[in-house]
Amino acid sequence: MQTSSYLGRRSLRTNPITLRYLEVILPLPLEGYFTYAIEDELFHSSIVGCRVIVPFGKRKIYTGVVAREIDSKPNFHNLKEVMDVLDEKPILNVHQIKFILWISEYYMCSVGEVYNAALPTNLKLSSDSYVHLVPDVEIDSQSLNDHEFNVIQALKHNELSTEEIRQVTGLKSPYRIIKSLQELGYIHLYEKLKDKYSPKTETRVRLSNEYMEASKIEAITNSLEKHPKQMDVILSYLQSVNVLEFPTENESGLTKKSLISEGISPSSLGTLVKKGVFELWEEKVDRFGEITKASYKIPSLSPLQELTFGEINEHFEHNLPVLLKGVTGSGKTEIYVKLIDEQISLGKQSLYLLPEIALTTQIISRFRRIFGNRFGIYHSRVSDNERAETFKNCLEGKFDFVIGVRSSTFLPFQDLGLIIVDEEHESSYKQYDPAPRYNARDCAIYLAKIHKANILLGTATPSMESHFNGLNGKYGYVHLNERYGEQPLPEISYIDLKKSRKQKTLKGFTSQELLSEIEASIENEKQVILFQSRRGYAPFLQCDSCQSVPKCMNCSVSLTYHIYQNQLVCHYCGFKQFFDPNCGTCGSDRLRTVGAGTEKIEEELSLLLPDVKIKRMDLDTTRNKNSYQKIIDDFEKGDIQILIGTQMVTKGLDFDHVNLVGVYDIDRLIHYPDFRSHEKSFQMITQVSGRSGRKHEKGKVLIQTSDPEHPVLKEVLKDDPFPFYQNELDEREAMKYPPYFRLIKIVLRDRDKKLVSDAVNRLHLMLQKDLGNRVLNPVEPLIGKIRNYYLQELFIRVERENRNLKAIKEYAKACRDTLLALPAFKSLVIHFDVDPL
Repeated sequence: MQTSSYLGRRSLRTNPITLRYLEVILPLPLEGYFTYAIEDELFHSSIVGCRVIVPFGKRKIYTGVVAREIDSKPNFHNLKEVMDVLDEKPILNVHQIKFILWISEYYMCSVGEVYNAALPTNLKLSSDSYVHLVPDVEIDSQSLNDHEFNVIQALKHNELSTEEIRQVTGLKSPYRIIKSLQELGYIHLYEKLKDKYSPKTETRVRLSNEYMEASKIEAITNSLEKHPKQMDVILSYLQSVNVLEFPTENESGLTKKSLISEGISPSSLGTLVKKGVFELWEEKVDRFGEITKASYKIPSLSPLQELTFGEINEHFEHNLPVLLKGVTGSGKTEIYVKLIDEQISLGKQSLYLLPEIALTTQIISRFRRIFGNRFGIYHSRVSDNERAETFKNCLEGKFDFVIGVRSSTFLPFQDLGLIIVDEEHESSYKQYDPAPRYNARDCAIYLAKIHKANILLGTATPSMESHFNGLNGKYGYVHLNERYGEQPLPEISYIDLKKSRKQKTLKGFTSQELLSEIEASIENEKQVILFQSRRGYAPFLQCDSCQSVPKCMNCSVSLTYHIYQNQLVCHYCGFKQFFDPNCGTCGSDRLRTVGAGTEKIEEELSLLLPDVKIKRMDLDTTRNKNSYQKIIDDFEKGDIQILIGTQMVTKGLDFDHVNLVGVYDIDRLIHYPDFRSHEKSFQMITQVSGRSGRKHEKGKVLIQTSDPEHPVLKEVLKDDPFPFYQNELDEREAMKYPPYFRLIKIVLRDRDKKLVSDAVNRLHLMLQKDLGNRVLNPVEPLIGKIRNYYLQELFIRVERENRNLKAIKEYAKACRDTLLALPAFKSLVIHFDVDPL
C-alpha cells in the first residue's frame, strides 16, 4: 500500500489533459457517493476499491475509496479532481464494497458511515489545519493581545497545528485568535495531509562491501588491537555471518538488537559505523512475525463430536447456515478447529467471530498451541498499527484465518470459505453507537452469502431469532447435548434472599449458604467465579435525611459510587465528581450506599475471607491493553482463587479448577422492562453456570434471588430448554414481537425537551399516513436524557415476510428528511436502529 504524508498544491498545467470520472465514498455521515474527475495519468484499470485523496468543501481533504467508474462526463459544474491515488491494487475488494452498500441500505445509515467503520483508523488519511507566518510581513506587535503575540512568537520558529496553538495560548478554542491573525494578514492557514499508519521497522547491520575480502578484514582487526570493544563487535558479527564462505548472507546481515544482545557495546558499534566498517539500515517487518505454514496437529474428536461434525457438513452441502446448539462444555471449540483445518486444506480462509475481547484472549492461547501464528487477531484492544497490519495481511492472503470481534466482518478476505459465529446469541455483536448500528451475526450471514462461504452459528443458548429459523428450516439445526468426556452438567440451586433476610443470615450481600460453599471450594483447592451485573461499589447513594440521590448533570441517571477512585461516575457520559460525605441538597452527613457492585462484593469478601486471593474482572480493571490476558493467566495458574466479574465472566471462558459459580442480583435482570429480559436472563444463567465443573467433577451453581419460584428460574432447572423457548415464541407471536415481526427504532434527540417532544409527535403523524398502525405511539426511553440531549423514540413494526420492507425504510427516511428540512427542527438529530436489541 502506497501512502502519502504531505500534499502540496498542484502545479499549473500547460498541456491538455484527459479526464475520467469516478464515484467516491467519503468517510462522512452524508448520503450517497461524490463524483470526482481524475487525470488519465493517475487512473489505472483496477482503481475501483483503491483509496484516493480528494478535496471536500473549501479546505478539507479526505481519503475516499472508489466505488465505481462513470462512463460519461456528469452534468456538474466545477467538478473537483482527485488529487492522488494511494494504492496500486484495491484495498477493498468487490465483495467488501457490496457488503458496505448492503449494510448502508439495510441499517438505514449513510454509506460513508459504514466505510468509516470498515477501514482501520491508520489507513484513513485526513488533513489537519496548520498555520505559518506570511513571509516578509511587517507585524505591529503593539496592536496584538497577549495570546496573539505568543502565537506570532511561536510561529517565528516553526509552523503550528491548531492543537499546538491551543497549547501555546492555553485556550480551549483557539480559532478566534487564528481568525483575527488571518484577517490582519499575518498568517496563512493551510491543510497538511497526515498518514497515521507507520510500519514497524527494525535496525539491521552488515559489513560494508569494501571489507568483504579476507585481507581487508585482517587489516581492520589488526588496527583495532588497542580497541578491544570494537574488536568484539567485528568478531561477534563474523561468528554469526560467515561473509567469506557465504558472502550473500551479508546482504541481510543481523538485527542491531541481536548483535547488541551478545554483550557488545552500542557505542563501539556506532564508532565502527562512522568509520565505514559497518552500515546500518531500517527494514520493514511484520508486527506479527514471520507467518509460517508449518504442520500442526488437530485434536481428535469424540464419537459424538464426529457425528455432529458430519451433520454440520451435510447441511453445508445444501448451502444452509447451520445453528449448532451445544451445551456448555460439550467441545464446540474442537469442532470449530476441525472445520477451520478443513478450510486450510482447501486453500481457503476462515473468520472466527467472538462477541467479547475477554473471550479472544483465552481462545487465542488455545489456537496458538494448535496453529502457531497462521492467523490474525482483530479487535479494539490491539493498536491501530496492528489493526492496519492485520487488514493488510488479510488483503494479501497471508493469514489462513482471523479471530476477531464484530468489526472483523469488514476485513478484505480473498477467498473466504467459512465463518464461525461463536456465542451467536450475544448482544455484544450489536453495534449501538455510532452508526452503522449493525448486528455482526446477521451481517456475517450476508457476508457468507456474498462469498459463497459456509457459516456456523454456535451457542449453548440460541437467540430466539436463530432458534426460530432453525425450527422453520431456514437454518440447519444441529444439537450436541452432552459435555465432552461425559462430564456432568453442574447442579443449580437457588438461595431465597427473603428467607435469608428474615433469618438475618446475610453477610452484607452474600448469603450464608453461598459463603459456606465458597469456603468449602477454597478449602478443597478449587476456584470460584462470582457474577454481579453492576460494576462500581454501589449503584447509587441516598441521603437518609432528605432522600435525595446524586444525579448526573448531563443524563437522567443516578451516579454510581466507585470507592477505589473515591468518585461518583455516570456510566453513560463519563461525568465524574469526587465523593462528598455531605449531601449536596441538605448538607446532611447521613449518606448511605444502596445496592452493590463488583467493588462492594470484592470488599465484603476480602473482609470475610482475608487470606483468599480475590480479583475483579470488569471494565474498570481491564482498561489496559493486556489486562484481560493478565487476569485470565493469573486465574489459570491459580494465583487468583475467587474471580468476581460482570458479564465478561459469563461467556465462553474455560477453567479446569472452577467448581462453584455464584450469581448475585439475578432479579434485576429478570424484571428489567424489556420484552427480551426473560430470554437474556435464561441465557445468562445457563452461560455462567457452564463455567462450573468443566473438568474432573460435577460443579455447583448458587443463584441468590428473592423469587425462586419465578417461571424463568424454574425453566432453567429443567433438562430440556425447548419448552421455555416455545413459551417465549408463543408470547412474542401474540404481542407481535420479533422473530415474527421486524422492529425499526427511530431515535430523536435535542437539547430542547419540548422541541424533541413536538418533533416526535409530528413524525409519528407523518409516518402513520402511509404505514398506519405499523407505527407505535411515541415513548420516552427508560433513560430520557443522555449527554444533555433529551430523547424520544418511535417504533415501526413490520411483518417478517413483508416484501415491501425496502419501500417502508425509504418512506421513513423521506419523512425524516422532510421533518429536518423545517427551520424549527434544524438542531434535531434523528437516527434509525434496525433490529434493535
